[in-house]
Amino acid sequence: MKLKGRNKVSPDFSMSSMTDIVFLLLVFFMLTANSPNALDLLLPKAKGKSTNTQNVSVSIDKNLQYFVNDERINGEYVEIELKKALAGQDSPTIILRAEESVAIKEAVNVMDIANRNNYKVILAVRPN
Repeated sequence: MKLKGRNKVSPDFSMSSMTDIVFLLLVFFMLTANSPNALDLLLPKAKGKSTNTQNVSVSIDKNLQYFVNDERINGEYVEIELKKALAGQDSPTIILRAEESVAIKEAVNVMDIANRNNYKVILAVRPN
């Protein structure tokens, strides 16, 4: 008695599933690729030197000690000291110096004070 096997493996290979995977990967990489010109912003120009000579320096060290023009003050009185130092000036400007290890919230507090009182803020950074 001779029995035939019912399940034969076809030697043909279907490429349709492989092309589907390739197209899905192509779409995925196109969508997730970083585009350097994703946002086309027109940034403001900066002058080489600041023409404003009426500046007040606010420094915050790693121990969260505040200094206004190299004079140590309590953190709660920063706004009062800034109002005294910048009273009567045409375009009051604050130069904010914060150490690297200082939490960003401390710098934002000074920026918030400047925003409430319409002061300009310049964030001092270390050059490369």
